[in-house]
Amino acid sequence: MSRRGLRAWTGGDVPTRLADRLGVRNHPERLAAVVLVAAVGVVVYALATDLFAYHSVNDDEGVYLYQAAMLLDGKLFLRPGPIPWEAVRPWFFVVDPTEGGVRMYSKYSPVAPAMFAVGRLLGDWNFALGGIAAGTAAGVYALASAAFDRRVGVVSVVALAGAPMFLLTSATFLSYAPATLLNVAFAVAYVRAARTGRTRWGAAAGVATGLAFVCRPYTAVLFAVPFIGHTLASLAAAWRRHARTRAFRAVLSRSVAIAIPGAAFVAVALGYNAVVTGEALTFPYAAFAPNDGIGFGTREILNYERVYDPELAAAASATALEYVFTDWIAAGPVGTVLAIGGVAAAGKRAWTRGGLRGRFDPATGMREGEVAAVLLAVVPAVFLGEALFWGTHNGLRNGLIDLLGPFYHFDVLVPVAVFSAAGAVRVVQGLATALGEHTTRRRARLAVLFLLVIAAPVVGAAERDAIEGPYDANELRTDNLEATYEPFADRSFDDAVVFTPDPYGDWQAHPFQYLRSGGGFDGDVVYATDGGPERDLDVLAATNRTPYRFTYRGAWTGAMTPVTPDLHRLRVLDGETVRARTTVGVPQSAESVSVRVETPEGFARYSVPAEARENGTVTVGWTVGPDSAAATNLGFEAGPEGASVPLADGGAEVDLAVTFVGGGGASVTYRQEITVENTDGGVDVVWPPETRVCRLTPECGYGGTWVGPDGDYVDGVSVETEARVAA
Repeated sequence: MSRRGLRAWTGGDVPTRLADRLGVRNHPERLAAVVLVAAVGVVVYALATDLFAYHSVNDDEGVYLYQAAMLLDGKLFLRPGPIPWEAVRPWFFVVDPTEGGVRMYSKYSPVAPAMFAVGRLLGDWNFALGGIAAGTAAGVYALASAAFDRRVGVVSVVALAGAPMFLLTSATFLSYAPATLLNVAFAVAYVRAARTGRTRWGAAAGVATGLAFVCRPYTAVLFAVPFIGHTLASLAAAWRRHARTRAFRAVLSRSVAIAIPGAAFVAVALGYNAVVTGEALTFPYAAFAPNDGIGFGTREILNYERVYDPELAAAASATALEYVFTDWIAAGPVGTVLAIGGVAAAGKRAWTRGGLRGRFDPATGMREGEVAAVLLAVVPAVFLGEALFWGTHNGLRNGLIDLLGPFYHFDVLVPVAVFSAAGAVRVVQGLATALGEHTTRRRARLAVLFLLVIAAPVVGAAERDAIEGPYDANELRTDNLEATYEPFADRSFDDAVVFTPDPYGDWQAHPFQYLRSGGGFDGDVVYATDGGPERDLDVLAATNRTPYRFTYRGAWTGAMTPVTPDLHRLRVLDGETVRARTTVGVPQSAESVSVRVETPEGFARYSVPAEARENGTVTVGWTVGPDSAAATNLGFEAGPEGASVPLADGGAEVDLAVTFVGGGGASVTYRQEITVENTDGGVDVVWPPETRVCRLTPECGYGGTWVGPDGDYVDGVSVETEARVAA
């Protein structure tokens, strides 16, 4: 189509036509809002891809992403089939026994995962995070404009984007930002319904709050409480003033339009409960942890139990209140002062215009003061309501609130942003008015601009102080996570199974949520938690994939400190006997050495002649057969069963321990552990072994893992090992 034809088809110049549709020609604030909203989405997307490149240390992100991948595959349940479910159970998934085995489902509802899945459909999971943040910012602009004016609306987007809690939590795959987007959409539609009287806006509000209820039921109820109060007050006032008139019927119809779809989605939530938990009134989170709920008394989740009483609730809520208004909103304390000023400005304007009591007439629409009052009421509704839930206490206890903010109170960012913006605009207007009384309007504006330039460093410093701490703390963890996942950086898998460490027990994606199997167990890679010999062998048999082992050296501290990772391919040696050869370095100051072969059935100790370690190493030849294991090149010293240690039938573990002792009793023990299974034709051995170098103890955890010669060990430590199948 030619340019002339395009102009004729659109009825004028394309940019002009678009500007008319957006309403920015006569209202430049809208154009500014569009630009700022888009910028908010870009900033959150950038944070998600950079600061949280490997996700945060809140491992709930992996739960939502697992569930999102399942939804993309059309699944509500994970079914491990013959794979031992203990090895592949994702963090926060409920195990539901069935006649055919087990099925697993998330403790969370599917709404937020479905929103995240949209990003994946668009090509990048993180697109969803940017879109959700931008949508919330657009809604805040609309609410601030309705409560005050468009200038306040524009500034409110800046105030929202300047809140560290908004930026950081929005950049993570958690349900708080999606729920707030739905709550904000509900609020905007509610105001539009009240002002226009159109039931379609009421229906939109009902759909939004209904979806918010499915997403986070308690969060949605707390946010909706002020609006429910306004609805009831509106119905009562309309009945008193306009009983049995068209005006009353209009208020009633829009209220019903909100209530019907809202109730329908409550029914959807209960129906989802019935499908996954078997009981309509049992939510998945309650099926996972029945005592992890609202109210006072004994509360428990996993291995943590606490009596949650009003005193503890008050302490946790007070801390959250302090954190929100000093550290987690835009400009910290400066933002709080501006918000107080915004509340005062709204109150003064309502008072000078006759007050809410004299102006409140639901038949004529929802006035600015009403919108401001309802938004303000969200703050106590959220804080008082969340005091009944022990989640804030847990977030403070485990340190997640220090990294992402008091996320259970995420909704209060909406009214705080609106009133902070109103306070800022009120300050500027007051200065302009005061200066305008003593000089010309042009000079007054220049003076205000000059004062704003002077004040900018103060506000900027407050904003820097607010965001610098949590940003740096998250950046440190991301740097350590990047080092942890370094072996996966340039690695691609095809039909693989990767055994992962278990610092927190038998949970997949906890803590290594960057490593996920996808929406099932049929993708390119299946991640399985490393367990006992029998379970690991069952995993290998059930998956029939190329096996790998991912491990690390160090203490896992939630990525506060780095670890040294290792990823290597495993082989299953299958034959009548497996012959192995292990050569270890003699640590500095070692004076004696002993060797043990151990199985669950017993042990054998062997002597090492002095000449065997003259070259700075000790070599142990050892064999594993279907019935026993033994060292073959050393003299037998002691053991209940003789030189050969018996193996039990089925899966078992065989350990080789080489211990060096120096002056004063200091010791270094090399411990190699292999998984063994008896077969009709001999033995299966998973190779190479897990190797640890332990100081001052014969056994140690991941802190002693051998990850190759580049690890941090005492002088003289080295390990070389090989094995072959012998007929």
